[in-house]
Amino acid sequence: MTIPTMAGITAEIISTARITTRVLFSGPAVGTPALFLHGNLSSATWWEEVMLSLPAGFRGIAPDQRGFGSADAAEKVDATRGMGDLADDAVALLDQLGIDRVHLVGNSLGGVVAWRMIADYADRLLTVTQAAPGSPYGFGGTKDIEGTPCFDDYAGSGGGLINAEVVKNIAAGDRSLDSPFTVRSALRSLVFKPPFVPEREEELLSAALSIHQGEKDYPGDMTPSTNWPFVAPGRWGVNNALSPKYVDNVDGMLATTNKPPVLWIRGSADLVVSDAAAADMGALGAAGIIPGWPGMAVFPPQPMLGQIRAVLQKYQNAGGSFQEVVIDGAAHDVYLEYLEPFNQHFHQHIS
Repeated sequence: MTIPTMAGITAEIISTARITTRVLFSGPAVGTPALFLHGNLSSATWWEEVMLSLPAGFRGIAPDQRGFGSADAAEKVDATRGMGDLADDAVALLDQLGIDRVHLVGNSLGGVVAWRMIADYADRLLTVTQAAPGSPYGFGGTKDIEGTPCFDDYAGSGGGLINAEVVKNIAAGDRSLDSPFTVRSALRSLVFKPPFVPEREEELLSAALSIHQGEKDYPGDMTPSTNWPFVAPGRWGVNNALSPKYVDNVDGMLATTNKPPVLWIRGSADLVVSDAAAADMGALGAAGIIPGWPGMAVFPPQPMLGQIRAVLQKYQNAGGSFQEVVIDGAAHDVYLEYLEPFNQHFHQHIS
């Protein structure tokens, strides 16, 4: 699928030591580099507005990550490495482009990759901007700000929990609003706060539908569990890689000597990453949507914001620094809904 780019954005197919993928660029070739990592059910396309509005002298770089868009479909995400494949891919791209250090920007899934890059590649990072990132502990199945699992097998996280109707509609390329489980419906109700509709909705939707599909891609495989909700993570694809069973970011973040400054910017109306996230099993169980919920003591909603804040406070105590910015009324993709306020803080941070 070829997705049109905005004026001022160029697209190239680039092969690195790890993967061949589409990479978007903006700004002068010799400019200060800023690397943008997209979220789940999206692609580099989602960063174009931010890339075009970078300050003068900056070079925007945004790859389609492994498992998405025009990335080589033969290259799969080994979930047992957590965000390792995606972090290593990003650094391999920098090596291929001859770039030593970058300003790193992540959103959602891309934010979880950014946590891993702080842990593994801090010396390659000038600054880190986290736009509504996922928790450093991953998504699903943890019950406190320390990332303690609800069950030893991490039931309640991984690819087996993706709604079957969503999977079916993506496979069909459904672009309608005929069901609450189409991608367009999800964009308008969860990713953005109604009544906001992005100007490039068609391109964003095409990017979302370009996710690679299958047991080793989206939604990924699963493992049956005797623990509620009776599904534990498999070993393939990004949804399994996001499981706290495999995500391993925090110790490395705290141990690294070179700690880049972190800007954490989010919307107050985010339903995707919150302390009661719309797709979190604990939140769905507490709301009575998923039957058999074992209760708040066993499986509460994952305190995602609390986890991020607690880890960043430890990061600061260990010699790093961070700033938390909340944009009132913004939902998950704060940088598209509120581009100017986002840029005010983002540009100050990278300058």
